[in-house]
Amino acid sequence: MTNFDQVRTSELPTGKVELALSPEHLLNTPLSDLLAELDVTLDESSITDPSFTGAAVVTRDRVILSMRPGQPDYERDAVARALLGHVLDVPLSPLPEPYRTSEV
Repeated sequence: MTNFDQVRTSELPTGKVELALSPEHLLNTPLSDLLAELDVTLDESSITDPSFTGAAVVTRDRVILSMRPGQPDYERDAVARALLGHVLDVPLSPLPEPYRTSEV
């Protein structure tokens, strides 16, 4: 069994949701269903710079994904899943260059 086959019990930093989330579920569930299941909001960012692909904002009671307006659907989908994986500590392969995740 590889790390990517493991199911982890994850809790959103808000403490609101506890679930068993496998990489397969995170990557294969339609994004709209995944966001609803996790009670995560996806909003348009005011940042229009093409080098900005998205951010996960974790507050005391919710998680918000903020994505660039006009972003291609494939990029939005991949970045949203990568950000959720990071927030929920789900083991995923890193995104290809030029994408990077960082914490602020």
